[in-house]
Amino acid sequence: MKKINTLILGGNGLVGKTLSNNLQKSDKVRDVTAATREDADLFSFEETRDLIKRIQPDLIINAAAKVGGIQANNTQRTEFIIENLKINMNLFEAVIDFPSTHIINLGSSCIYPLDAPNPISESSFLSGSLEPTNSPYAMAKITGIEIGRSVMEQYGIKVINLMPTNLYGPFDKFSELDSHVIPGLIHRMHTAKVNGESEFLIWGTGEPLREFLYSEDLAEAIEFIIDKDFEDDLLNIGSGEEITIKELSMLIKEIIDYDGKVLFDTSKPDGNPRKLLDSSKIKSLGWDSKTKLYDGLSKTYEWYLSNII
Repeated sequence: MKKINTLILGGNGLVGKTLSNNLQKSDKVRDVTAATREDADLFSFEETRDLIKRIQPDLIINAAAKVGGIQANNTQRTEFIIENLKINMNLFEAVIDFPSTHIINLGSSCIYPLDAPNPISESSFLSGSLEPTNSPYAMAKITGIEIGRSVMEQYGIKVINLMPTNLYGPFDKFSELDSHVIPGLIHRMHTAKVNGESEFLIWGTGEPLREFLYSEDLAEAIEFIIDKDFEDDLLNIGSGEEITIKELSMLIKEIIDYDGKVLFDTSKPDGNPRKLLDSSKIKSLGWDSKTKLYDGLSKTYEWYLSNII
């Protein structure tokens, strides 16, 4: 196999930075360009097309997206659907002029219906109604998949859509209001510890079950599939480990060494009660996640202390 020239969109994010570091060491890749907003405004079709023309990639990995946790998804619904639609529409329209370029498009497990049977297989796609709190983001991701399928069918451009479970790790966004669940809990609980707060409040009941995947494991999965052929264009990537939000918060409490009391605001929404992906398709090819949740959380907190605080 010849080494390929790879362009990563969203090069400053959780996935983009981890993936760039991983692929720099890969014997499957010749050059890696991790594009950021300084390289191109992906809300602009012209800048997106010019970036692809300049780099001439064999492979584009689309890790660019507006992302956030349940609160951000529920309060910035317009921004989540419009911004993510723009990124996907511009990418797939621009790549029509570069038919030899392949695309790995990162989706999200939120594309699957609220009542999809667990573990959720790829066949559950478009089989029911979405979870309401993040449906605008999910619809943007679903539309991206459908645009990619149209481009693949009409122009012969190879597209594979990866559906990772909930991601966490270094380079994530650690903030109070618009983070994913793990970086949000780490940031808020560390702040509570530093401020000597005796109580820590979490949205919802704490009972929903979630699956989490360390970002390095996703990067290794992407490298693994670069030279693989698939009959289907959807591929789940998960760890297979489930944990309740309450249990997760206790793990983070232990790692941070926070001695306050964790409380749950049951007036706030839980989101989907359970979401576990069926990752048997990629596992049957020889890939599996390596990082146990406690170890990944510990590494993430160490990175947070060294780089954010």
